[in-house]
Amino acid sequence: MAMVSAKMATYEPKNILITGAAGFIASHVANRLIRSYPHYKIVVLDKIDYCSNLKNLNPSRPSPNFKFVKGDIASADLVNYLLITESIDTIMHFAAQTHVDNSFGNSFEFTKNNIYGTHVLLEACKVTGQIRRFIHVSTDEVYGETDEDAVVGNHEASQLLPTNPYSATKAGAEMLVMAYGRSYGLPVITTRGNNVYGPNQFPEKLIPKFILLAMKGLPLPIHGDGSNVRSYLYCEDVAEAFEVVLHKGEVGHVYNIGTVKERRVIDVASDICKLFGLDTEKVIRFVENRPFNDQRYFLDDQKLKKLGWAERTTWEEGLKKTIEWYTSNPDYWGDVAGALLPHPRMLMTPGVERHNWTEEIKSLASSPAEAKECSTVPAAATSKSTSSVPQKATYKFLIYGKTGWIGGLLGKICEKQGIPYEYGKGRLQERSQLLQDIRNVKPTHVFNAAGVTGRPNVDWCETHKQDTIRTNVVGTLNLADVCREQGLLMINYATGCIFEYNAEHPEGSGIGFKEEDTPNFIGSFYSKTKAMVEELLKDYDNVCTLRVRMPISSDLSNPRNFITKIARYDKVVNIPNSMTILDELLPISVEMAKRDCRGIWNFTNPGVVSHNEILEMYKEYINPDFKWTNFTLEEQAKVIVAPRSNNEMDASKLKSEFPELLSIKESLIKNVFEPNRKVSTN
Repeated sequence: MAMVSAKMATYEPKNILITGAAGFIASHVANRLIRSYPHYKIVVLDKIDYCSNLKNLNPSRPSPNFKFVKGDIASADLVNYLLITESIDTIMHFAAQTHVDNSFGNSFEFTKNNIYGTHVLLEACKVTGQIRRFIHVSTDEVYGETDEDAVVGNHEASQLLPTNPYSATKAGAEMLVMAYGRSYGLPVITTRGNNVYGPNQFPEKLIPKFILLAMKGLPLPIHGDGSNVRSYLYCEDVAEAFEVVLHKGEVGHVYNIGTVKERRVIDVASDICKLFGLDTEKVIRFVENRPFNDQRYFLDDQKLKKLGWAERTTWEEGLKKTIEWYTSNPDYWGDVAGALLPHPRMLMTPGVERHNWTEEIKSLASSPAEAKECSTVPAAATSKSTSSVPQKATYKFLIYGKTGWIGGLLGKICEKQGIPYEYGKGRLQERSQLLQDIRNVKPTHVFNAAGVTGRPNVDWCETHKQDTIRTNVVGTLNLADVCREQGLLMINYATGCIFEYNAEHPEGSGIGFKEEDTPNFIGSFYSKTKAMVEELLKDYDNVCTLRVRMPISSDLSNPRNFITKIARYDKVVNIPNSMTILDELLPISVEMAKRDCRGIWNFTNPGVVSHNEILEMYKEYINPDFKWTNFTLEEQAKVIVAPRSNNEMDASKLKSEFPELLSIKESLIKNVFEPNRKVSTN
């Protein structure tokens, strides 16, 4: 329990806004405060980025003093609205991009989130004039590298000397916080913390990454020689520290949250190996260092200790608890293959060749026996030299669905990327024809874009059920089985029209259906067949299923384009839905084949957009005289045969693998409406 009670508190909040609260540290803080102080109202704001998870807040969700809001701190309107409507008097600002490796390849996102997002919050506080505490969460990395022989750690008045894009943005945010405190009298407090570890942490960070790799029997990659020194605090101790700062912290002050107990990275890896019974000589692999890897961070923690806080959890106890949690929850984060790379986001840097993550980890193994523990990939696609530098792979694609929209676009993408490809000639239902195609083409990957969606829409399937089953179920399973027999990965373009809004995923809530959720929409026969085959394909480990929804492309003359369809209707319903921008996502599907991605993926742009929002864009960019009318679902039901699926898909898994993926509205503007603009901007 907390060591600071409400009675002892020199400051007692009423309504707290915690930003980034579905993230690792903030979720532990939020859960602790909600559990310990039922008279505080806790509003948590999170945009659910790749490293966030609503499950982190499960202990708090039944509590009456808890409220979750999905949103971005960069939205000034949203932040102002929340401060006013929820009568917020205290802000604990955790929301940030935090992974140093990512900052080298995608530094602008760090500026946007860490500096601009903080600025929006501060300005909202200034405008509303109701905030009594603003606790800004920073990092020990703003101090820069500590001398190896230093015996006294950085204290709160030490100079800030950040050495990487991440720490530079955090230092910049601190300057804004300090300026608003001095210029406008905002009651600010800043914390700077050491590394934190424990349950629920996204495995791009060192300790959970090593634990998951050890669980899989894979090599543990260490940057450089592993001599870098770090200090680690267990998450519950850190949550208690924030509890103390909230109640006892003095306005205008900075508090280090740290420990003087230091460990080299190589020692962390060794400790994890010992707990798993692994031979460090065989498991630990040294890889290229990141662009600048600070040798040591060392904090003076005396100031916070004077407020009554102390580290409670020993390293041995905390590490054991953390390993027990990850071994009990191996699939908590879903497919995190990209995060387990030695340099997870260096692949996003312009000019760096992207390649198969499994092969990179396999290349660290010292013997063929060790390498076999990784998942297998087509031999033709993984030709590598003995050099540690990945070589450009040779690919050849076999594509089914030549006359279809997606199949046709795939061919154009292959031509643009210089990838040899051929369209399949065989019928999916005929096994012998599929085998003949594979013998003739000798592909490294197979793409299935064939399927029956209806002519002109899914209503056709209601009266052609046998035809629909033959292609959507029998044909798809047949191709998957042949590919598995031949050792080939199959990329299967499926559908997300197998869900509909329900009580757990209400319209407008921002809570989307995840890959592991069971389909709940059976309104159309088309959707039934798609849900059926998806379930059966789970037994095929060579299949990557991509759930496409309401596909849109920049070709507004194509009658299959969702925008083209609704622009021609007399009336449209107006419901927010997840959608797929093919111009952006189809090239990603090709990259997923190269990376050997498998399993089920929600293949949509993050977020939702309504029919009316799309048509408003159409009016703004294409035709200013365009008009339309809405009708209800009940009215729509009178003119269609089969009900339609409406839902939001959770695209966080795809976003974690491809951080550059745009939200649906951003992608619509960039990839569809701007290229087709007919209305002058003047």
